[in-house]
Amino acid sequence: MSALDQLAPGEGLDAFFLAGSVAIIGASDDPTKIGGRPVQLLLKYGYAGDIYPINPKGGVIQGLQAYSSIHDTPKPPQLAILAVPMGATLQAVTDCANRGVRGAIVLTSGFAEAGPEGVALQEELVRVARSKGMRLLGPNCLGAIHIASKLVGTFSIALEQSLPPAGKVGIVSQSGNIGSFTMRNMADRGLGVSRFMATGNEADVDIADGIASLAQDPDTHIILCCMETCRHAERLITALDMARRANKPVIVLKIGATEQGQAAAASHTGALMGSDAVFDAVFRRYGVLRAHSFEELLDLGHATALLGSERLPSSNAVTLVAASGGFGIMMADSMVQAGMTLPQLAESTKALIREAVPTAGTNNPVDASAQMSARPDILLKMLTALQNDESRSTLVLLLALSLYNPRLRDVYLEALTKIRASHPDRLMVLISQGPAEAVAQINALGIPVFPSIPAAAAAMAGLVKLGQLNRVSIAPAYSGSVLKADESVFRNEFHAKKALREFGISVPPEAIVSSQEEAVARAVETGYPVVLKIASEDIPHKTEIGGVALNLRSEQEVREAYERIMANVQEHAPKARVDGVLVASMAQGGVELIAGVSRDPVFGPVVMVGLGGVYAEILKDVSVQVAPVTEAEALRMLQSLKMYPLLDGARGQPKADVAAAAKTVALLSEFACQYAGNVGEIDMNPVLVKPQGQGVEVLDALMIPLSRSTSQG
Repeated sequence: MSALDQLAPGEGLDAFFLAGSVAIIGASDDPTKIGGRPVQLLLKYGYAGDIYPINPKGGVIQGLQAYSSIHDTPKPPQLAILAVPMGATLQAVTDCANRGVRGAIVLTSGFAEAGPEGVALQEELVRVARSKGMRLLGPNCLGAIHIASKLVGTFSIALEQSLPPAGKVGIVSQSGNIGSFTMRNMADRGLGVSRFMATGNEADVDIADGIASLAQDPDTHIILCCMETCRHAERLITALDMARRANKPVIVLKIGATEQGQAAAASHTGALMGSDAVFDAVFRRYGVLRAHSFEELLDLGHATALLGSERLPSSNAVTLVAASGGFGIMMADSMVQAGMTLPQLAESTKALIREAVPTAGTNNPVDASAQMSARPDILLKMLTALQNDESRSTLVLLLALSLYNPRLRDVYLEALTKIRASHPDRLMVLISQGPAEAVAQINALGIPVFPSIPAAAAAMAGLVKLGQLNRVSIAPAYSGSVLKADESVFRNEFHAKKALREFGISVPPEAIVSSQEEAVARAVETGYPVVLKIASEDIPHKTEIGGVALNLRSEQEVREAYERIMANVQEHAPKARVDGVLVASMAQGGVELIAGVSRDPVFGPVVMVGLGGVYAEILKDVSVQVAPVTEAEALRMLQSLKMYPLLDGARGQPKADVAAAAKTVALLSEFACQYAGNVGEIDMNPVLVKPQGQGVEVLDALMIPLSRSTSQG
């Protein structure tokens, strides 16, 4: 176990945010240099604690008494910022640790990102720091900032002109530039920031530490996270759970979405699961909203900060209002495409709208015409009717360029101020462009303003998802023993299915035979029709070599199929070890699923389910989640499939036994956790889901040992 594993996420991070004294090692009198920037910024923004510039030359640096060594400071600084060459960093870290510094920010680059020598040196930095209980941020990072106390531990140019106002948005980023860009943009949108941290190489302090620290910070209400990867799955999960329990929304921009953390595996399951999908699953489980672009991160972060967790939409219903029928149609198109619904308004609501604006079209979208902005009382009456409608939908009002007109701006601001006062719990968003001060006034009312219809639609869909995610129960982590399965499970499907059957998963009766006579006898005992399949650990994909014969209805067909299968094996896989031929009943009716387990290099066993055949392999219509999953979570996985209607009785077909399918997926996930000691992948394909009440049957299964699994990374 590493030193990092022994620390709870967020432990010891107050040194980076609440330190009462700071040393800058490698301090410079030149504010354009990396060693000069932190000194300048601490002075510029009025940090009230002690500042100790450290430079071998001593003297005075930017008007402050400088010290030739950290050992010469009047008292041990609580935080140290290191801006020294790579070759001098280890000694500087050692000096800080010995002096009793509680946290060190290493700005210097050239460590793990530079090669093996840098990796070794970086590990030594951590060893020295942890030996004295000092947390280390970086190296190769952009540092940390606590806005309220003006504690600036960075050289970022994002602070060149001003420090963001103190507020409730916390930011943690593995990339310093992306994180500081996010901070600057949040400030430019008029939102205050609580804390900022860039973790860089994450030799010690990692992304999980940052999230956990923000989750525990009373000044932080929303967490924005820019993530490239995860090095410690359990720590990340713990941190996300802390934020969830603290009721602090987390929005993550996860970059590197096209990278596959695992190669295409020997099983279909492994080939269908990439690590990015697993990150999505983890985020979904812990109530995290994933942004897919920087603009989306800003829009969602801005809106969530204005609304707070208590005003997130409870449904995907929206009522759209515009002064133009054309704009209303555009809004409807974008909203529906984003997954929103447009409920019809009550007749009483329509009557009240017509009282306020006689020329209005009262369907949803509401075509309010230009008359809605004639006077504040007219607009207020219409908005009140809409906010009181029984649909309780989110009101989306398009103003186009009206905010640029002083008269219209006054009309809207008066009406919006009054409607917010009379309906403080209701959610309203605007789509408009206008002067920054006008947008800021509307934002100050707790009303998000989006510059375009597509941006508003994407943000609304995200806010709905965020609200729904935080109402979903979390599956408990696996707490049982991790065992090794009997090596026989890797030999062929018979033994794999036998192990699954013993675990409670439904598998039809079957037997392995080694002659035509035995095959016929077993077929008679089973009852026609039957299926024959080659049983060999060297032939994972039997169909590809002609190793399967289906729907055999007579003794002659069984004999011919047995001979044909053995001949095909001899031709296509002459060196394969053959255990015999498997004989089973020919299952018919129902819907085919594919279900399986793969080993993610970060999160461990991951369970997958999808519709079988072309739906899974061509359409990639699958759902994944880190194992184990509960039956309720497995049911949600099934319901998330695009082809779920096939299970739910589409076009008059009988409903499939979805409850049994969910139970099977949950059992499979538990099996994967229990036997994670040597089972790398499991492929159940197909799983036949029979009509409602009739259960499921696993018709084929493959298990691949961890030693041969390519999905382990």
